[in-house]
Amino acid sequence: MSVVTCVEDLRLLAKKRVPRMFYDYADSGAWTEGTYRANEHDFTSIKLRQRVAVNIAQRSLRSEMLGAPVSMPVALAPTGLTGMQHPDGEILAARAAERFGVPFTLSTMSICSIEDVAANTKAPFWFQLYVMRDRTFIEDLIERAKSARCSALMLTLDLQILGQRHKDLKNGLSAPPKPTLANLLNIATKPRWAFGMLGTKRRQFGNIVGHVKGVQDMSSLSSWTSQQFDPSLSWDDVAWIKRRWGGKLILKGIMDPEDARLAVNSGADALVVSNHGGRQLDGAPSSIAALPAIVDAVGGAMEVWLDGGIRSGQDVFKALALGARGTLIGRAFLYGLGAAGEAGVSKCLDLIRNELDITMAFCGLNDVRRADRSVLVNQD
Repeated sequence: MSVVTCVEDLRLLAKKRVPRMFYDYADSGAWTEGTYRANEHDFTSIKLRQRVAVNIAQRSLRSEMLGAPVSMPVALAPTGLTGMQHPDGEILAARAAERFGVPFTLSTMSICSIEDVAANTKAPFWFQLYVMRDRTFIEDLIERAKSARCSALMLTLDLQILGQRHKDLKNGLSAPPKPTLANLLNIATKPRWAFGMLGTKRRQFGNIVGHVKGVQDMSSLSSWTSQQFDPSLSWDDVAWIKRRWGGKLILKGIMDPEDARLAVNSGADALVVSNHGGRQLDGAPSSIAALPAIVDAVGGAMEVWLDGGIRSGQDVFKALALGARGTLIGRAFLYGLGAAGEAGVSKCLDLIRNELDITMAFCGLNDVRRADRSVLVNQD
């Protein structure tokens, strides 16, 4: 790997090595992509107080998420089609997270199945659930997550319908990619990816194909998924899922204080302030802009985490300062995965850890758990 100093370096490498439709799937948003860009850009307006002559010789990034120790308050977010960024991508990312000591979240729309990841890791991982119309399938998914020793269920609430994602439509996104001339020509320029894919059997949605009656191939899967996201999802369904699961429950996709208060009343253990990476409602505020009001609304009744736009350890620190107890990274680790597989994910986590440590030190803190608004300029 060439000299990599930041997540942006990993992004540029991934863009060279991953087929266009899958790179664009990761690195794009809905409609005008305004919210997608704001997620990252709005961190830049948050300024830090630099302190001097403070003893910062003994620093710690260790924290807890859902009561479990983490090496830093960062988890790998659920991302669909991860195994198309790199062959066996979910397994590789989960291994990197396990070795680093942070949680990994497997998406319902993963390429590697729940069972694949469980068989290739030792640490418990989290599983992200979409609510489908087929409730029997959802019940089976929950039971499979239990059998795989998943330690938490992350319920995504903001995908009742699919946002308009122009690049995915133009690229004809599918897994595996359709053998069109444009796709074949593009894949021919990504030989490392192509040979890797020839060497794995995991090329479809592993949690779905073979587990749903009538879905055995790509054509039947496309028809099924287009009909399955459930616009009738309500807080009653959240209560039903909590009862079926019986363990730690995380609610992802909260962007409004009123919804945050409803999340507290639901009995969930944590919520994630997230606009789905700007891939759903274009025109919504950035996640970091929405965070403070949601923290205030929750009032410490449950853990509040932030997802969206994090590209550095400094972004993590700013989110913690504004009240998040933890953070999730999605695109950042996908860039690492696309750039260099498991080693790339590890490199991403190393970069974020080092940036978080240095930023904390410059702000005069020794313990990341003490980050609050006092480390920010004009953030009372």
